[in-house]
Amino acid sequence: MSRWEIRIATVVAGLVMGIAPVPAHSAEVKTGLATAVLETLPVKGRAPKTGFTRAQFGPVWSDVDRNGCDTRNDILRRDLTAITYRENTKNCVVQSGTLADRYSGEIINFQKGNVSSMEVQIDHVVALSNAWQTGAFKLTLQERTALANDPLNLFAVKGRLNSQKSDGDAATWLPPLKSFRCTYIAQQIAVKAKYSLWVTAPEKSAMQSILAKCPGQKVPTS
Repeated sequence: MSRWEIRIATVVAGLVMGIAPVPAHSAEVKTGLATAVLETLPVKGRAPKTGFTRAQFGPVWSDVDRNGCDTRNDILRRDLTAITYRENTKNCVVQSGTLADRYSGEIINFQKGNVSSMEVQIDHVVALSNAWQTGAFKLTLQERTALANDPLNLFAVKGRLNSQKSDGDAATWLPPLKSFRCTYIAQQIAVKAKYSLWVTAPEKSAMQSILAKCPGQKVPTS
């Protein structure tokens, strides 16, 4: 059972046992309906950014799954096609490939290099700064490292859009490709549920507005 599934099971158990208020959609939470899972997330204001650094989420692109490759290359291998690898890296370091960018719908050719690598970047779906200000500051370093390297929270995307997003949440930034927005929001909800993070009121309102266009959208489980 994945951590997200454990989290949802815990929420459902709390509802059944009366530990948490029982919403009308409790059965829908169990099925992973994004609108229902969103309702399980606490709503609070952003905590101060005080104390936030990238180091609070562990070394950049750790090899948390111990497969011999860092997380960045794991995600490039997952999200790119027509991949070539740098020689003598045991098919670990991605040298080139093609990205069908989720955020823009564009096809981007990736070539590893000091400058060219920036054309494709790895986005944290829930930005680490946002995560810190919505509860991650309470997590252990091990849990924050897991969050920063969790494939559930990572997409290879067009570099300029990743930079444009910065640490924005759903209230301040959405992918320009409108057909992907429902999936994007569901992904954010899944990450926040998995790591016991909260949403702000404007963030929740933005999420609800997007999900109103796709009421059957479910959160991913892995």
